[in-house]
Amino acid sequence: MSKMILSDLLIHFSIDEDLPEYLLNQTFNKVFLDGKLTKEGNTYEIAVTTRQNVTHHLFIKPGEEFPVIVLSELPNGLLNGMKFPQNESVGIPINKL
Repeated sequence: MSKMILSDLLIHFSIDEDLPEYLLNQTFNKVFLDGKLTKEGNTYEIAVTTRQNVTHHLFIKPGEEFPVIVLSELPNGLLNGMKFPQNESVGIPINKL
């Protein structure tokens, strides 16, 4: 699984938003580079489905309590992911909220 940092992804999709500095250096799966970008209001969503039939979503919500959220939908319908807060700390797994 190849990795990249969030700032590279923002450049790839021409997303020019202010996000916490620590998030810009956070690593994410390179699979998002092949995703489809949509924007609704102030929320960006990058979604991609892999060959294993897992759909990954990366939500970028500048100014929100959790400005970056990764959510994966598994073939069995289960969800997993991580929410990243404004201030640097360990991300919070989706199932802990």
